[in-house]
Amino acid sequence: MMMMRNSLLSLCGALLASMQLACGAQADLAPRAKQLAFVKTAQSAQAARDLVEKGRPADAANDPAFLAAVSWVGRAGVFAGDWELAETYGREAFEGASVLAEAKGVDSSSDLATALGAGVEVVGQSMDAIGDRGGAVEFLRDQRKRYAGTSIETRIQKNLLLIDLEGKPMPVLEADRFVGEESSIQTEGKAALFFFWAHWCSDCKRQTPVLLALHEKYADKGLTIIGPTQLFGYIGGGEDAGPAEEVAYLEGPWQELHGLPDWMPKPLSEANYTNFGVSTTPTLVAVDREGVVRMYHPGWMTMEELEPVIQGLL
Repeated sequence: MMMMRNSLLSLCGALLASMQLACGAQADLAPRAKQLAFVKTAQSAQAARDLVEKGRPADAANDPAFLAAVSWVGRAGVFAGDWELAETYGREAFEGASVLAEAKGVDSSSDLATALGAGVEVVGQSMDAIGDRGGAVEFLRDQRKRYAGTSIETRIQKNLLLIDLEGKPMPVLEADRFVGEESSIQTEGKAALFFFWAHWCSDCKRQTPVLLALHEKYADKGLTIIGPTQLFGYIGGGEDAGPAEEVAYLEGPWQELHGLPDWMPKPLSEANYTNFGVSTTPTLVAVDREGVVRMYHPGWMTMEELEPVIQGLL
C-alpha cells in the first residue's frame, strides 16, 4: 500500500513538472501553440486529480504521503488556472496536514511538510485569484506565525511576498558578515537589484552573466547589484561543513570556480532568506531610487526579461 501511495506522489509530481514546463514556455509560443499548451495543462490537472482519486485510501486524512499527493493536485489546479480544483485539493491538504502537524510536528516527515507547505501555498493563491487579496495576505501572515521556525516558514513567506511586497518599501537587509571583502550596502538614491543566491544553485550560475552585463551597462547610470546569501551546512560534493569551513570554501575554491565580483556586496545572513521568502534560488528583488520594491521574482531571469525592469527603475 505504501509503495502504491509513493508511486502516486511521484506520478502527480511528474504531471506537475510537465505543467510547469508548459506554463514557463508560454512567452516563446505562437498563439495556436499557446492554446494547445493551455489545453494540455488543463488535461494534466484533471489527470492528476483522477490519479489521486483512484488511489484514495480509507484513512486519507491520516496519511501524509497521500496528503502530499493531494497537495500536488492543488498545485496542478493553480498551473491550469482551475481555481475550484486548486482550492478543493489545496484546502484538503492544508486542513489534513494541519491536524497531523499539530500532533506530530511539521517536520516529522518530508511528506507532511510537503503537504502542509503546498496546501498553505495553494489556499493563499486561490484566495488571491478569486479577488480576496486581503484575506490571502492575512491567511499567509497567520500561517507564517503559526509555523515559524519550521521548514515551511520560508515557503509561506515567499507566497506572502509574491502578493504583498511590490509597491512597498524595501525591508531592511541583515548582514552578519560579508562573503569576500568586507563591504557595506549603499542603495540611497540608486536603483538596486538584490540577487539572493546559493553556492550549490545551478540557476544562480546561469543568472550571473546577466548580472555582469547589467552592471557593465547600467552601473554608471545609477544601478547597484547586491548579492545576499546564507550558509547551508555543507560545501562542494555535499560534504558537511561548519560555518568557518563553509565560509572558507566560499572565499576559496568556490570563488575561484564560480566567483561573484568584488564590486557586488555579498551579505551573509540566514535571517534574510527567511524574511525574503527565499525558498527558490535565485530570487531577484528590484527596488527603485525611492526604495520601493518594483519586482519580487523567485527564479532566474533572462537578459530580455530583466533588462526592461532595470530600465524602468532608472
